[in-house]
Amino acid sequence: MKKQKGFSLIELLIVVAIILIIAAIAIPNLLRSKIAANESSAVGSVRTIGTAEVTYSSSWGSGYSANLTSLGGAAPCVAATAAAACLIDPLLSQAPFTKSGYQFNAAGTLLVGGVLNGFEVNAWPTTFQTTGVRAFCDDHTGVLKFNVNGAAIGVAAGSCQAVATAAGVSGPVGN
Repeated sequence: MKKQKGFSLIELLIVVAIILIIAAIAIPNLLRSKIAANESSAVGSVRTIGTAEVTYSSSWGSGYSANLTSLGGAAPCVAATAAAACLIDPLLSQAPFTKSGYQFNAAGTLLVGGVLNGFEVNAWPTTFQTTGVRAFCDDHTGVLKFNVNGAAIGVAAGSCQAVATAAGVSGPVGN
């Protein structure tokens, strides 16, 4: 009888076990990295929307925009108007207002004499603990804030300013 060459069942099971252990270590890190990337994208988008609000106000002279739709417009944006200013990507300015696992909302606030003198911007994860953990907001003061419960902060006047500062739980986003 010839001696057969190859791997025994025990050797194959050990190799499979090692691969499963490595996967068990790597997958949670991969998910955390994805959440961090989504949150970073959301912060960038909230900053972009805040900057677009300021640009809208100075360009049209009629205060801040009433909503996300008036900051963007249909793709391709060919002529900027007060109703479609072509300042942000249509991905953010058209329903469902989602990007990188986050939902976005914005509204003009502090209406005085037909002019919106403030704005609120929100971003919150579409699936809490899967696409993101923190919700973000910005307003006309320019201070970007977060909370860790993942719920939308709100677009009523003063909603973002009302986010308390509690280390690791809520407060201003660092640079």
